[in-house]
Amino acid sequence: MKYSILSISAITAFSFLAACSGNSTTSTVDRNSVISADQLPNPETAEKNSPTYKPAFENQTRAEGLKTKTAYQVEVINSALGKPWGIINLPDGRFLITEKSGFMNIVTADGKTITKVGGFPTVDPNGQGGLLDVALDPDFKNNRMIYWTFSEPVSGGNHTSVGKGKLSADEKRVENPQVIFRATPTYDGKLHYGSRLVFDKDGNLFVSTGERSDLETRPLAQNTMAYLGKVLKITKDGKPAPGNPFLGNSKYKPEIYSYGHRNPQGLALDEKGQLWEAEMGPKGGDEVNLIQPGKNYGWGDVTYGIEYSGKKVGAGIQQKEGTEQPVYYWDPSISMSGITFYTGNIDEWKNNMMLGCLSGEKIIRLVIKNNKVVGEEWLLADTKERFRDVLSGQDGNLYAITDTGKLYKISKK
Repeated sequence: MKYSILSISAITAFSFLAACSGNSTTSTVDRNSVISADQLPNPETAEKNSPTYKPAFENQTRAEGLKTKTAYQVEVINSALGKPWGIINLPDGRFLITEKSGFMNIVTADGKTITKVGGFPTVDPNGQGGLLDVALDPDFKNNRMIYWTFSEPVSGGNHTSVGKGKLSADEKRVENPQVIFRATPTYDGKLHYGSRLVFDKDGNLFVSTGERSDLETRPLAQNTMAYLGKVLKITKDGKPAPGNPFLGNSKYKPEIYSYGHRNPQGLALDEKGQLWEAEMGPKGGDEVNLIQPGKNYGWGDVTYGIEYSGKKVGAGIQQKEGTEQPVYYWDPSISMSGITFYTGNIDEWKNNMMLGCLSGEKIIRLVIKNNKVVGEEWLLADTKERFRDVLSGQDGNLYAITDTGKLYKISKK
């Protein structure tokens, strides 16, 4: 397969700006993309963990490779965020960013100033736990309410829990914090909390929960009387949302919207209002799913991955009647976390899904047409960062936070 490279340029410049913490830096990289005349191979070149597993349809994995033609630049506008997990915009363009140890930061739009927000319930910060995602009430301008997920320590272990409270007028604390939902059963573990939050157009809240990783809890992803391994839909008060698929069915918890998930760490609505989810598979089998109400997404019966030991997961099957196929999957894993649909200033990225990757150390861009993936591009792979969450900012730029405490800004040049 042939393709021509018309131009490549990269100019790196560094400038240092003082932040309230005293050690924040801003660095800028200007990039002109490679322009190709023909199709590119998928960027993944590593061998599959399970080479005998075959996709169910064309372009379900390793779709055509892409290369952005628009010139863009990458800046680190803050590098003092500690251990961030979730990022959203406040109405005025500033950022509200969670910190796993149990508080949030408000960061100015230029990244220069950080203000700490306290007053949150105690979190269990061990392993993958802590103060995790955050969402604004759709009526935030009037009620100043925020919602968050966290690993709540309780007798016998912990939960993925959802809290809400009012951001104080001085923005230094959350007032009247309360827990509105707990994903039971209790489990004494430190992995797979899930924890993304997304409001729908009606003001109800989607919540993702993991199945807590261990073999003893894995069956709970298929257990419809447990909240683990699910996408849930609740009201602002933590009650089952009107219209949920299992309301009135005694065999299902009424908050369940979909089930059979492993560790869903990405949730986002596309331009059509459809809900998309990204979840980590075991060794291989990371998935992107289009979430339909009442559907079973297969874990731990169906997967394109294998156990970390190299053994098959269960019977080692990839398709099963009554379960949904992922729209897309990766083998080997890329360990995606937060996802967003791009709405910004780079036209060729419009409505593309952006996925922050942890062990994959990059941002992946997926082009989706008619609910199928038609192209994949790897962005910022040269940074070697674990991208925890991504945000299509209201200013038209793409933002990302990393496990090293950095806030990245990706903008049209």
